[in-house]
Amino acid sequence: MINKRLFEHYGIDTTKDLGMKQRCPRPFDTVLIDKMGSCYACECQSWLPQSIGNLQVKELQDILGSPTHRLLQSSIEDGSFRYCNNKRCPHLMHGVGWEEGRSFQLRLAIDDSCNLRCPSCRKSMIFHKEGSAYNLGIKLADKINDWLWEYKHPIQVHMGSDGDPFASHVYRHFMRQTPRTDNITYSILTNGLMFKDFHNHVPKVIENLKELGVSIDGASKETYEKLRLGGRWEKILEGLECMAEQKQKHGFRFILHFVVQKGNYHEMEDIIQLGKDYGADRVWLNKIEDWQVMDNWGEQDIFNELHPLNKDFINKFEKVIPMLDHEGKSPMVQAPLLYKKSS
Repeated sequence: MINKRLFEHYGIDTTKDLGMKQRCPRPFDTVLIDKMGSCYACECQSWLPQSIGNLQVKELQDILGSPTHRLLQSSIEDGSFRYCNNKRCPHLMHGVGWEEGRSFQLRLAIDDSCNLRCPSCRKSMIFHKEGSAYNLGIKLADKINDWLWEYKHPIQVHMGSDGDPFASHVYRHFMRQTPRTDNITYSILTNGLMFKDFHNHVPKVIENLKELGVSIDGASKETYEKLRLGGRWEKILEGLECMAEQKQKHGFRFILHFVVQKGNYHEMEDIIQLGKDYGADRVWLNKIEDWQVMDNWGEQDIFNELHPLNKDFINKFEKVIPMLDHEGKSPMVQAPLLYKKSS
């Protein structure tokens, strides 16, 4: 039932007992489905890497509440969190995001197609328009939609954990076929480049959109086009303007995500101003992670005290600290991992 080698690969001690008094809701209200159809009782595979079933061989209603699913849940109920990666999960590491009482969260990572090839994310372009990966993605999308037609409880479907939903032909298919029912809301994380061109094609998703996140790692043309390879600054500004208009029309939360790294840390204040200019509800300043795709990770890791740019990063971040929500001053700007790292 439990893949011990998998946990060893992630360095997870399955005999530990964290003695947690706080209950993490994710193994009870969240399921992530990856591009192979594997289902996970968390929002990130590396935080809780044990699959609870595969959609290629089982129906989702049989995967939910399976013996493996219940076993993972029991490790939360007894406070041990023995199957959780307390070295990677930010909720365990930093105590953020423990909200209870959410609707069921279905997170889709069924296609990693994207119209960008950012150095921090992938070594080359990944785009599936035909072939086995595309065909499997369509099959998974249809099975998920069939289940959604029958699901009657409140649920939020998230797209964008892997590629770009508006660039992906698999996600386009999913969004065109997804049910228009009152119990389903959506959240999307996108690079924003194709939002203006495609949002009118999926009105039932946009009309029921609860949250729209935009991953934008630059606040100027030079920085943006250097870090978001394949993107154009003028195009993203057009997209932000369209998103701001749709937010006013439909009332969804509008969030900018800025992955702080060597090439853009000097624009932290600028991205906050950009968020204000386009009516964003929140700007997240996120720490870049090593996804094993960058050959020069040590050069990029400005958070390392030994990095030659670390002191300059800290000096610039100190100017941002008064804008943060760590004291409830401004709920717009969030940077919990950065703030704890620098303080």
